Amino acid sequence: MDKQQNQQDIQQDASTDARPVLEGPDIARVLTRIAHEIVERAKGADDVVLLGIPTRGVFLAQRLAAKLEEITDRKIPVGSLDITMYRDDLRMHPPRALARTEIPGDGIDGRLVVLVDDVLFSGRTIRAALDALNDIGRPRAVQLAVLVDRGHRELPIRADYVGKNLPTSLRETVKVQLAEEDGRDTVLLGAKPTQ
Repeated sequence: MDKQQNQQDIQQDASTDARPVLEGPDIARVLTRIAHEIVERAKGADDVVLLGIPTRGVFLAQRLAAKLEEITDRKIPVGSLDITMYRDDLRMHPPRALARTEIPGDGIDGRLVVLVDDVLFSGRTIRAALDALNDIGRPRAVQLAVLVDRGHRELPIRADYVGKNLPTSLRETVKVQLAEEDGRDTVLLGAKPTQ
């Protein structure tokens, strides 16, 4: 999605019944908490690699890496993992542009990889990410950090680190906006548009 379309979406969000459930300070706070949880579980984060799932997952991974660096006083490798060609809905949607996969120089073999995404919903995006990861290397373990878990899983996947559990109905949408892409930090909950 291009930036002009995102700006139009922001304007539409202001005119719809979408309401913010997380604002900028809340997002910063939950990322700090998740960073502390990662350090605690990984016993120092010495072999942690963060891989964000484009688009907003990459920005969240970068922010999380900065928080981890503050806590551990060491550089945390961060990259991105494009899952486009691993999705199970490719034939059901129009073609989409490929994002970039960037793996840190030391790779992922034998490391603890933390996948980072904005919203966990059906679990299909994470399944695709696991398939993509399998083609790149063999991590020691894989964990998942998400900003929002909205429920409605279709696959047996759960997040290890969750910013906010947000029970939703299937008639609702959750939209994450981040300053790097959208000009502001917020999580909006709204009604799905009727067609």
